[in-house]
Amino acid sequence: MRIIGAFILISIGIASCVPAKKYNELLEKEQRCSEELEKYKSDAINFGSQVSGLKSENEVLMKSVTMLKADTARIGNEYRILRAKYDDLAALNEALETNYNQLRLMGASEVAQLKAQLEKDALELQKKEDQLLEREKKIKAQEERLAELNAIIKKQEEATRLLKEKVAAALKNFTNQGLTVVEKDGKIYVNMEAKLLFKSGSIAVEPEGEKALIELAKVLQDEKDLEIIVEGHTDTDAMNSNTHPSNNWELSVLRSTSVISIMTANSGMVPANIMAAGRSEFHPVDPNNKAKNRRIEIIISPDLDALYELIKE
Repeated sequence: MRIIGAFILISIGIASCVPAKKYNELLEKEQRCSEELEKYKSDAINFGSQVSGLKSENEVLMKSVTMLKADTARIGNEYRILRAKYDDLAALNEALETNYNQLRLMGASEVAQLKAQLEKDALELQKKEDQLLEREKKIKAQEERLAELNAIIKKQEEATRLLKEKVAAALKNFTNQGLTVVEKDGKIYVNMEAKLLFKSGSIAVEPEGEKALIELAKVLQDEKDLEIIVEGHTDTDAMNSNTHPSNNWELSVLRSTSVISIMTANSGMVPANIMAAGRSEFHPVDPNNKAKNRRIEIIISPDLDALYELIKE
């Protein structure tokens, strides 16, 4: 302000010393200077405000820079850690790829071996299936044969049972004279004690015994598929004779042939189906009862040739 006042005083002094024109020019200059001064003051104030704003912004920016530096340092550390982890993972991945390739190659070899084994197993399985089918065919054939055998056996068992009933019915009048009829093991046993057929030491059949034999022969003559064995049995008493029969062997055989002669002579029995046998005293039914051991056994069994042929097949 002092400067301005001095300037005004000087201007007044000068104005009193100079012409009016000069004075006016000086006033104009003074006016312009005042205006410029005001403008500079205003600019200075504005610049001061801007400087304050810039300082504030600079402080904010400096803080941001500090934070960015800190973040950069943190991110750098994290990056280095991640990089280390990445390098580890890369190394692990490379190792895994190597192992995978090795396993893949090994797997291909194992697959080839497995495929070869499966093909071998398939061939073996097919072979076993073929064998099984063949075995099943054989089993089926055997089952069919077994069924056929069972049917034949059942038929024969039924025929034997019916024949036993017919024989027993035909000989029922002689059962109280030492004659029995039994069925055992698929065969019919007609047992006649010697007292019904023969006198002691004789091979000639007595009339009552002859009747029994004829009745039996009439039943058997209609049966074509039979095998008949006539067995003679004696006791243990030795024979004292110079003529036949001279011993128990001859006596047992000759008695069986006498029985067969009567049966074939008085019926239509087929002689080829009858056999004579002598057992002497060596097959007793009761060692303590000689009378029971002196006997004729007529064993009637079915002809099993058809069954045997089927079994052979």
